[in-house]
Amino acid sequence: MFEVGSQYPPKEHEDRVKRYRGNRDVVTSNADLIKRISERIEQDGRRYIYANYADLICKKAADLLFGESPIYGAGEEGSPEQQAVERIVRDNALNVTNYEMAYGNAYRGDSFYKVKWAQEYRGVLAESVDPYRVMIEAQNAAYVFPEEIPGDRKKIARYHIAVPVSVSEGNSVKWELHVETHGPGTIITAKYAMTPLSTVNGEVFTWQITDELEAPSEPIKTGVPFPLVIHAPNFALDDAWEGVDDITEHAAIFYEINNRLTQIAAILDKHADPILTMPAGVLEEGPDGVPQMRAAYAKVIEVVGEHDVVPQYITWDGKLDSAFKELDTLIDTLLTTAELPPIALGKENAGTSGATGLAVKYRMGPLLSKIARKRQYFDKALTDALFIAQLLEHAQSRTKPEYTPTKPHIIFADGLPTDEREQAEIAQIRTGGKPTLAVNDAIKRLDGVTDAQAAEIITRIDADEERTMGTVDSTIFNAEGGGQVA
Repeated sequence: MFEVGSQYPPKEHEDRVKRYRGNRDVVTSNADLIKRISERIEQDGRRYIYANYADLICKKAADLLFGESPIYGAGEEGSPEQQAVERIVRDNALNVTNYEMAYGNAYRGDSFYKVKWAQEYRGVLAESVDPYRVMIEAQNAAYVFPEEIPGDRKKIARYHIAVPVSVSEGNSVKWELHVETHGPGTIITAKYAMTPLSTVNGEVFTWQITDELEAPSEPIKTGVPFPLVIHAPNFALDDAWEGVDDITEHAAIFYEINNRLTQIAAILDKHADPILTMPAGVLEEGPDGVPQMRAAYAKVIEVVGEHDVVPQYITWDGKLDSAFKELDTLIDTLLTTAELPPIALGKENAGTSGATGLAVKYRMGPLLSKIARKRQYFDKALTDALFIAQLLEHAQSRTKPEYTPTKPHIIFADGLPTDEREQAEIAQIRTGGKPTLAVNDAIKRLDGVTDAQAAEIITRIDADEERTMGTVDSTIFNAEGGGQVA
C-alpha cells in the first residue's frame, strides 16, 4: 500500500479521509470554514448567522453512550481477573477515551482502539518512574488504512497506521511518513520521504512518496495472535467495513437552517433601521435650491405627489412569518431524521409533563434505539480491546501476571436521569413494603458523607428521638389502690 512513487493517502481512501476532515470542520465550527462562508455571505451585505446542530448530534450520542461509566465484569467480585480489568480501565482513563471516541465516531463513522506495550511518556521519564505497561488509546482514524481480505470487504487482514510528520530544517519543511503495519502477532515499521501534491483550504492534503528512508523492518513479535488495532464503526453496512457517520446525510439541512437564520437576521436589521418618508418641502434646501436628500445617511426622503404625504417609515415585507415557519420545519425535519426527540434537548412542550422517568423514557425511544445500535459496535470493540490488552500484558511482562486473560462482560448505562422516587415506589411494591436501603447507606448517598460521619449522624438522630419521646413507667396504668385498670 505504501511504496516509492505512490500517493498518500492512497487513492482508494482519499474520499474517506476528506469526509473525516470536512465533517470535523463542520462539527467544531472551524474558524477557517466560518470565515470562508462569512466572506461569501457578506458580499451581499448580510452577516452570517449559524447554529451548530452537528455538534449537538455528536454530543448527545457520546453523552448517552459514555456519559456514565460502564460496569466491567470479569469473574467474581475481587477475583484476580476482575481486579486486572479494573486496573487496565483505571490506568488508561478508559472512560475518557471512550467518550472522546464516541464523539469522534459520530462525525467520522469510524474509530480505532490501539493497544500497545509502552511507557506513557515515551521514555522522557525514567523507567522507575514511568514503567512499561499495557496501554489502550484512541488512534486517529484518518491515519488508519485497513487492508481487506481479498473477496471480503468486511474482514481486515492488516491495519496500516501511516502518520505524516513535518520536519523543520532551517527555513524549509520536509515531510516524512511513519508507517506501522499491524498484523496477527506482528508489527512492521517503515519510514518514507514525501513531497506535497495538493492542498485543501491551505492545508496539505495529498503527498507523493519519493524515497524510502527506512526499509520495512523485520516483523516484531507481539505475542498476541490478533492485530493490536480494533475497529469500532459508528454504524456499518453488510458489504463494507467502513462506518457510516451521523453528519454527512444532514449537510443540506445544516446549510439551509443557517441560511434561513442569516436571512431572518438581515430582514430584522432592515426593519430596525428604516427610512422615513416626509412631505416635500420639509428637508433643507441646498445652495442650488434643491432639497438635500441623503437617504443613506439621514434615513429620510421627500415624496412629491398630488396629495399630502403622511410621515411614515418604509418597511420591507420580508415574509417573516413564512421564514420562521420554514425554519421550524427545517429544525423539526433535522431532529426527526437525526433521531433526536425534542425532549432530549430539554425543549418545552415536548410531549410529556416529565412527571415520571418512564414518561421521559418513552419519548426518548428513537434516540435510545439509535444509541443501542451504536452500543453493539462499541461493546464488541471494547471487549476485544480489553482482552487483547490482557494477552499483551501476559506476553510482555517480565513476571507473569497472576490472572487468566478473560473477555469482560460490559454493562452500559442508558444515560437517562434516574427518577429515584419512581424507583423507590417500584421497590416498595415488589418487596411488599419491606426496607430496601439501610439508614447508614441512605445518609451516605443523600449527604455525601463517609461511614464515620454517617454513624455520627445516626447517633445524634437516636439521641434526639430519646429526648423528644422520653419514657413512661408502666405503673401509671395501675388503678388507684393497687388494682389493675379495667
